[in-house]
Amino acid sequence: MKKILFVGAEAMPFGATGGLGDVMGSLPAAISKTGKADVRMIMPLYSQIKPEWREKMKEEAVFYVTLSWRRQYCGIYSLEKDGVTYYFVDNEYYFKRDTLYGCFDDGERFAFFSMAVIEALEKLDFFPDVLHAHDWQAALSIIYLNHIYKWREEYKKIKTVFTIHNIEYQGKYDFAILGDVFDLNEGEHSLMEHDGCINLMKGAIEDADRVTTVSSKYAEEIQTPEFAHGLHTVLQRNSRKLSGILNGIDYNYYDPKKDPAIAENYSSVDTSGKKACKEALQKECALPIKPDTPLLAIVTRLASHKGLDIIEGAIYDIVSKNDVQLVVLGKGETRYEEYFRYLEACFPDKVRALITYDRDLSKRIYAGADIFLMPSKSEPCGLSQMIASRYGAIPVVRETGGLYDSIKPFWMDGKKMNGNGFTFSGYNSHELKERCEAAIALYNSEFAPKLIYKIMRCDFSWKKSAEKYLELYDSLDM
Repeated sequence: MKKILFVGAEAMPFGATGGLGDVMGSLPAAISKTGKADVRMIMPLYSQIKPEWREKMKEEAVFYVTLSWRRQYCGIYSLEKDGVTYYFVDNEYYFKRDTLYGCFDDGERFAFFSMAVIEALEKLDFFPDVLHAHDWQAALSIIYLNHIYKWREEYKKIKTVFTIHNIEYQGKYDFAILGDVFDLNEGEHSLMEHDGCINLMKGAIEDADRVTTVSSKYAEEIQTPEFAHGLHTVLQRNSRKLSGILNGIDYNYYDPKKDPAIAENYSSVDTSGKKACKEALQKECALPIKPDTPLLAIVTRLASHKGLDIIEGAIYDIVSKNDVQLVVLGKGETRYEEYFRYLEACFPDKVRALITYDRDLSKRIYAGADIFLMPSKSEPCGLSQMIASRYGAIPVVRETGGLYDSIKPFWMDGKKMNGNGFTFSGYNSHELKERCEAAIALYNSEFAPKLIYKIMRCDFSWKKSAEKYLELYDSLDM
């Protein structure tokens, strides 16, 4: 049985800020469920991890980690969940913070974490066949393994995989701290250097045996200047070992048949409960109760690259010229927060701007919505379009990254229904408006129930992705 160690900065339900946490909380369990691998995952022991989880942990090891001139305490704790052994790296100096990321010393924090991961293998007597690191925070675990520990017999056979979840965040630092913070020497200068500075993601891409990202389309896109944030030449050079595997969603957590967060449960076979969820959402948002009026939803971080600029150029006309309602959930750039408040003021009976983020509220919106808008400029994978489909909200997306791989355009070939949503390719407000109004027209037609049934039965579970990762791990032996 193959031994896999996932290395990442976050995982649901312990501590998470977004999509990476969702993946790290679901993918290891999906692979473990196949019965083909011994799967373990390691992350920092953040102060945000709730007591209910801490009470289940047991101490596995206590030791000191040396990083350049520093010598810091490290504790390793563990617990079992969904067939996966989760390890937690304890050091309050680095991980007892108000936030998971965004600290002035993040480089040092995650260098300590990465070194602790490699040191812990010996203390735990667990030497994996594959070390699978995720995003820049875990990049140094691959580099330390290959450049500091590989000479030791028990470390020699460990293969490495590095997954890029969002290439925008790369871990860039001044070369002045190469030795002082990262405990690397001039022999690693060329490996770590990109565009005149240390780039942790670049180092891991060069050093790993395989590089993956979270959708096939994104794997193509990040080899171009438009999407790569400067790393396109590095990825082109390493294209032989680059592939994309589409993320999935947790079908136990996102399940309208048993979700306790929504007003009434329902399924693809019996969607009557979705009508109750729509009415409950309209009441919660103080919107008029209009069961036949399509309710549009946006659940996102309010940032330009999420398509908010082209939404801004189209949504006023969509709301003013159609019998619709709109609910927006998210926080982000002040410009967009103020715009949606303005839109609500213009259409108090049609629009609600919920400038916050609440996971349970997001599920109530997915369950109550009829149409879901996600016109991202770039989207490595995206989970919201999958969740919306699972809850029966018709997705309207731009053809990029994982949106392209997961949502295909709706069209009728006689009586045969093709596709599972509405898509457009150009990044402009005109195409978004046209596709959104096409979705509204579909909602008001006889075909709506059949399409809703179809999208709710799309398989966005982790099952297929887990098998593809196992194939990738097996290929490392060749």
